[in-house]
Amino acid sequence: MSTPNDPSTPAAPPPAAQEDGAALDALRDRLDTLLPAAVEDLQDLVRIPSIAFPGHDREPVHRSAEAVADLLRGAGMAEVGIESVGDGAPAVIGRTPARRGKPTVLLYAHHDVQPTGDPADWSTPPFEPTRRGRRLYGRGAADDKAGIMAHVTALRLVGEELAADGIGVTVFVEGEEEAGSPTFRPFIEAHRDALEADLIIVADSANWAVGTPALTTSLRGLVDVVVEVRALDHAVHSGLFGGPVLDSLTQLSRLLATLHDDDGEVAVPGLVRAEDPSVEMTEADFRRDAGVPDGLDLSGTGPLTARLWTRPALSVIGIDAPSVRDASNTLVPVSRAKISLRIPPGEDPQSAMDALVTHLDRHAPATAQVTVHRGETGKPYSARQDSPAMELARSALGTAWSTAAVDTGLGGSIPFIADLLEVFPSAEVLVTGVEDPESRAHGVDESLHLDEFARVCLAEALLLRDAGTLREDAR
Repeated sequence: MSTPNDPSTPAAPPPAAQEDGAALDALRDRLDTLLPAAVEDLQDLVRIPSIAFPGHDREPVHRSAEAVADLLRGAGMAEVGIESVGDGAPAVIGRTPARRGKPTVLLYAHHDVQPTGDPADWSTPPFEPTRRGRRLYGRGAADDKAGIMAHVTALRLVGEELAADGIGVTVFVEGEEEAGSPTFRPFIEAHRDALEADLIIVADSANWAVGTPALTTSLRGLVDVVVEVRALDHAVHSGLFGGPVLDSLTQLSRLLATLHDDDGEVAVPGLVRAEDPSVEMTEADFRRDAGVPDGLDLSGTGPLTARLWTRPALSVIGIDAPSVRDASNTLVPVSRAKISLRIPPGEDPQSAMDALVTHLDRHAPATAQVTVHRGETGKPYSARQDSPAMELARSALGTAWSTAAVDTGLGGSIPFIADLLEVFPSAEVLVTGVEDPESRAHGVDESLHLDEFARVCLAEALLLRDAGTLREDAR
C-alpha cells in the first residue's frame, strides 16, 4: 500500500476539525508523556516468543497472556481474566462494564506471533527488540503486539473519562490468531455475554503509507488445499526407468502450471471477481513495498488494487519434495503442494473450494494418481462504508494524522470477522491497524514505525471517547 496516485485527492482538512483545540492539545501532551512507557511495555512483549503453532513451546504463550493481563489491570480495567476453550491457547478478556443506556466497545488484538524462520536471516535477533531510527524491529513489534499496546495506551489516555461517562470497554486479546484461530468460534460462543458489544474495533490491519491512515473496508477470504501426485509405488533408478515414467515432481509442476494463464491471471473457472476499487497505487510504490526486483514484469492485468483486493489470487506456498542437497538419481514417487487461494468479497468459500478442486481433478494427468485434500476456508469481508461508526473512525484518524483517511481493501484475510458478525449480529466492526507497507508483518525484520504507533494511539483514544455518540440508547 502506498500513497494514492490521484493528485486530485484532497490533502485533508482533518475531518474532526471541530475537536476542541485546547482539549486536543492536552490529549496530545498527555500521550507524549505516556509513549516512552508504552514503547518499553511493547518491547517487553516482543521479548516473549509467543508462537502458538503446533510443535512450539506453549509456555511463552501462557507467559505472554499473563503479561497482557497485567497491562490491562494497570490500565484500570475493572475485570481481567485469562480464559481458553478445550486445548486452545490462552486469551485475555478485560472488562469495564457500561452503565445502563450506554454502549460497549470491544477492542480486539492478538498476543501470539508468527514463527521467525531462520534467525540468521534477521538483521538483529527476532525476539530482542531493536530501535533503528524511528522503527522498532522484532517479531510481533507490529503484528500484533503493537495493537495490544495501542489499546492499552488509549485506555491510559482516556480510560477514566470513559468510566465517568459510563461507556463500556472490553479488551479481547486472542492467543492463537497466527495459528488460524482454531478455537475462536467456540471461545466467543462460550464467552458471549462477556464479549457482547455495540462496536468492535479489530486492530490487526495496516495503514496506506507512513503519514496516511487507512480504514480497511474489505478483506479477501481464504481457501487452501493440498494436492498429492503419485507416479510410483516407490522410488526407482532414474536411468533405468526414466522415460516411460514421468516423476511425480514433474507431473505436479505441470498440474500447478494450469492454475494461471500466460498473463499470470488465475485460470480456475467459476471464481468471482468483485468491483474494481476506486483508489489506485503507483507501480513504483508497489514494487518498492513488495520487494519486486528491477526488470521483472508484474503478473496479471488491470488495476493493482483490484489484483490485490477484489480479484482471486492463487499461490503455491509449499512443496514436499526432496531438497537439492539430498537429491539422488531416482524418480520421485510422490510429491505434494499446498495451494492458497485468496477470494474477494462476494465469493462463497465453499464454492471457491469446489471450483479449485474441480479444476485440479479435470487437469489431473492420466499418468499419475492425484488426490486433493481440502483444507481451511475463511469468509471475505466487506464493510458498510457509510455507517456512523465509519464516519466517526474517519474523523478520529483524520485528526490524529492531520490528513484524510483512505478507504482501502486488504488482500489478506481475517476470517474470524465473519464469526464475530454471526455471533454478534447487531455489532458493527471497524478494522484498523498499526502496520505500514514497510512493516514486513510475518517476514524477516518485522518492524513498527513509532510515529505511526503514536498516531494510532491518539486516534483510538478519540474514537473511544466519542463512542457514546453512536448509540445513546444502547442497552
